[in-house]
This record gives sequence, structure tokens and C-alpha cells, in this order.
Amino acid sequence: MAISNVTYSNWALILGASSGFGAATARVLAHRGMNIVGIHLDAKATLPNAKAVQADIEAAGRQTMFINMNAASADKRANAIEKMVEAGVKVKVLLHSLAFGSLKPMVGQTREESLDQKQMEMTLDVMANSLVYWTQDLVWANLFADDARIFAMTSEGNERILPQYGAVSAAKVALESYIRQLSIELAPRNIKANAIQAGITDTPALRVIPGHAEMIDLARRRNPYNRLTCPEDVARAIANFSRPGLFWMTGNVIRVDGGEFIVP
Repeated sequence: MAISNVTYSNWALILGASSGFGAATARVLAHRGMNIVGIHLDAKATLPNAKAVQADIEAAGRQTMFINMNAASADKRANAIEKMVEAGVKVKVLLHSLAFGSLKPMVGQTREESLDQKQMEMTLDVMANSLVYWTQDLVWANLFADDARIFAMTSEGNERILPQYGAVSAAKVALESYIRQLSIELAPRNIKANAIQAGITDTPALRVIPGHAEMIDLARRRNPYNRLTCPEDVARAIANFSRPGLFWMTGNVIRVDGGEFIVP
């Protein structure tokens, strides 16, 4: 973990901060004046990605706290929460952008080729349940700032069938349900919660999905703008959705895809 001195009151907590939507959002929010707590899980080969994001944030004049950990671990989460309390962090934006799940058919040709119970439960826990656990701990530690915003990344796999995406699809549906429930339960605390459905985006998470090359080609042809969604498109949207004037928006699944989803 690396931490620099705290001088600003508003922070963004990014779960999945070293690549994709998380990294882009961390950079954009930093340029909008927010300090960043970045939770990421990187081995030696990919750790430079996290360090590059952190360096960019600090170059923008913001403060950082980056922690390399399993975001789904209760013990690691408790330790991170303790560090945030000690540092005086107040979370204005929480982004859940964790992409770690099993990509296998539910019923393959053999038992070994099919999802098992452990893989199903792990996918649901990391990609959906962890949002609730982080939110609970932040509330109980009084770490949310007033008028805070929660965002969770979903995908069109919530409605459409993608190859070997069954467990992740189920997790995305659960994630959206959690967002709706949290939006109501957290309203008395003046905390808003929305899910963001991005268009097909060329991220490291996409490239592990079987058939991703075909998905990219189809998205380019489907999208009215004839291009893929970029992480920066989503990051800028999240930054704008976090503005005070949009305080009345909560409990939604918001598509940020250039109209891609509605094209057959």
C-alpha cells in the first residue's frame, strides 16, 4: 500500500482501479478534483498498471491511497476500511468495477467443462455481493460524505446471452438488484446508487471472454457511431453523474453506449 498525505475532503473509492473502467474513472475524477482510494489486485507482471494510474493521479495534484488486495476478502476489506478511517477519508464516489469470474458453460459436454458450485459462488461473490459488503462497512464506519454516489458496472449480458457468460450474467443481474435495493435503503443517508451499462469496450476483462473478437466486430457494426465504447466515455459520464445537480437520480440502470444496445 502507498499513501500520501490527506489535504482534501472528498475522495473516490475505486474497486478495480488498475485497468479498464476503474483506471479511467480514477484519472478523470482526479482531474475533477477528487482524491482516489484505489483497490486493485495485481501480480508482479501487471502491477506497473496500478502504479501508472497512481502516478497520473498524483501528477494531477490529488492524493492517493492504493492497496493491492483481494477486494472480496472480508479481512482485507476490514483492513482497508481501517486505513481509510485513520486517514480521514470521506467517500463521495464509490465505483464497483470488479471483473473476476468464471467463464464456462453451465452445462458443458462433461462435468469438468461445466461451472461448478465453487465457481458459481465465487463469481457472484466478487462481481455482485462484494458491492453490498463494501457499502455496509463504509456506512458503519461513517466514511460516506454527504450526497455520496455509488456506481456499479453492469453489461448487456444482463439481458443477452453471451458464450460461457452464464455465471457473470447472473452476477450482473444480482448487482443491478442490489443497486435498486441500496438506492432505497440509503436514501435517508442521502446516498444515491446507480448501475452503469457500458457498450462493448476493449478492456482486459473483455479479452478473456470467449469470442471477444467477434463481439468487438459486431459492436462496431451495431453502434450508431461505428466505434467501440471507450473507458473514458464511461469515466466522463460517471464524473458528470456525480455532480450535485444530479442528486435526484438513483436506482437506475444507465446505458452509456452511444445507443448500441437498442440496435438489433
